[in-house]
Amino acid sequence: MGYKLPNGATFQHAATYAAPLAFSGISNATEAVATVAAATLVVGDIVLVSSNWTPLNGRVARVKAATATAITLEGIDTSDTQVYPPLNGAGSLKKVLAWALVPQVSDVAFSGGEQNYLTVAFLEDAQGRELPTDKSPARMTLTVADDPAQSYVPIVQAADAGGAVHASRLNLPGKDTIYYGAITAWSPQPVVSRSNLMTRTITLALQAPITRYLS
Repeated sequence: MGYKLPNGATFQHAATYAAPLAFSGISNATEAVATVAAATLVVGDIVLVSSNWTPLNGRVARVKAATATAITLEGIDTSDTQVYPPLNGAGSLKKVLAWALVPQVSDVAFSGGEQNYLTVAFLEDAQGRELPTDKSPARMTLTVADDPAQSYVPIVQAADAGGAVHASRLNLPGKDTIYYGAITAWSPQPVVSRSNLMTRTITLALQAPITRYLS
């Protein structure tokens, strides 16, 4: 049994990336291996994945093993060939070179991600039934103190303007880190209310499943 408080957690948004490293194929395995050429990635690097496999596209992963021709993505299970059709997952890996710390976070809110259902009722049924379908889009919203002098501000502003998927991470106490691949939105106007802290919001529209590493 285990539990923890989030007190002391920090949030970071990717600031800069290396040039994308193309992979010509990726394995169906409990930890996916991407086939590359002349790679310089090393163990522990964090990469943003682009892939023809939709469930993998936009996901953030850590490099578990690396050679010039093969990159193992830690904890990325692609063994289900129904979800990940063999020989169809080509794409690229984009290494995060630097992270921007987002300080003065006063609240973190999550929304969406709920299971959706299809209601089915046949003529002979006395009671309908529900079948799970997909999950609703998920969103993470950080409320931060309005401080335009912070170095992260132009980074999230640029991410907002560009509309591309970016990597971000929540560093919890005890080397517990959650990674997100998301489209970033930044509120241009602070919330202004007498005798209350002026705040802005950073909203992350998640584009792929989160990835969590406990050490």
